[in-house]
Amino acid sequence: MTDRLLHDLVEWLRIPSISTGVPDREGLRAAAMWACARVRDAAGVAEVLDGYGHPLVVGELRAARADAPTVLIYGHYDVQAPGDLGAWRTPPFEPAVRDGRLYARGASDDKGNFLPLLHAACELHRAGALPVHVRVLVEGEEEIGSPGVGRWLREDRRGADCAIVFDAGMADEATPAITVALRGMARLHVTVRSAPRDLHSGIYGGSVVNALHVLHAMLATVLPGLDGTLREELCTGIEPPDAAELESWARLASGDALLAASGGRPLHPGAGAEYYARNGAGASLDVHAIAGGETRTIVPAVATATLSQRLAPGQRAAEIAATLERLLRAAAPAGVEVQIAAETADPIRFALDEPPIRLAANAIERATGTAPAYVRLGATIPIVAELAALGMPVIVSGFATHADTIHAPNESFRLESLRLGEATARELLGALGALGDGTAHGSRGGRAGA
Repeated sequence: MTDRLLHDLVEWLRIPSISTGVPDREGLRAAAMWACARVRDAAGVAEVLDGYGHPLVVGELRAARADAPTVLIYGHYDVQAPGDLGAWRTPPFEPAVRDGRLYARGASDDKGNFLPLLHAACELHRAGALPVHVRVLVEGEEEIGSPGVGRWLREDRRGADCAIVFDAGMADEATPAITVALRGMARLHVTVRSAPRDLHSGIYGGSVVNALHVLHAMLATVLPGLDGTLREELCTGIEPPDAAELESWARLASGDALLAASGGRPLHPGAGAEYYARNGAGASLDVHAIAGGETRTIVPAVATATLSQRLAPGQRAAEIAATLERLLRAAAPAGVEVQIAAETADPIRFALDEPPIRLAANAIERATGTAPAYVRLGATIPIVAELAALGMPVIVSGFATHADTIHAPNESFRLESLRLGEATARELLGALGALGDGTAHGSRGGRAGA
């Protein structure tokens, strides 16, 4: 790891680019301008765009070879609010190195994870040794759902042969990983109204409909069984994992160990053994919030709930959302008003034989000395969904670990992860130069399985 990389990261981390809660708009713009300046300092071109939500950084570093393939690199400069300042050992925007880790808000998510990739591209460009054209895209809204960058991508006409997203983690502290699938989501916000106003339970209880009772009965129709199994119609379309993925999962820490470390109680005795299959290649449903009524003796007239189903590759978000809504509405009694608003995101799956994925696996092994595991992410990264919708293969990787405690007090990033990120970025950019040897996809990217 170069001294300049660590110096630059500390400088970037000092900027309070908070996008959640009450955004720090000055910090957001300053962080965007900082990233823009890094590209310009490397003799590239870059600009900060307004009109796409928080400032969006777009830049380019050109390879010496005119017909070189084009790679889009993505990161985000926005960070979560620090939360309880008293829980931080050192202030969140005063980076500190302790015991081989750099502590600061954004150290892992995503400034420290992404900067080695940008740094390597800039250094190679300075030296005239960049083997691919690099398009740089750094946004400031990832922590609030990336509403603006997707519009920019859909308007963009240049595209790229593939994209690299360093916003993920290692399989464990010794095993790098490539994320080859992400689950989608169908999230529903449900409102039940049974009367114009709350009613006295002593006078009307047992004679009128209770909105909370109705809501609970509706939710009961879609909740999973005691072992987490979903209704058959909520499992349609699920694709099984590849043999290479199953082999990779066998190298990872046991699901029982992961569940124990989380502090959560296993759903049933076999939950640990099913962890990787269920949380990467399966569907799950959770109720996140239920609200209604008061502690006084009333019959509530209004009750609300938010629930979501995580969708496995092969499923379609719109179809599952429609099925959930149908099941919920069918359980409501006549005369009760039910409102349901849905948000959806399709799952994503990239083929392991995609040329960029194969090249990336070899590059990561050369850089780290360890073959990467092929993993699936149970969550959703909005930018990856947008890129996949454009048919662009995406290399999703990074060197975050569970111990980084992202989004929590005392977020950190290993100095070793910073070193691995820089070494991998150099190998990866070099390897992707081979996409020009007849393996490149079209100008807006190749196919990406959903």
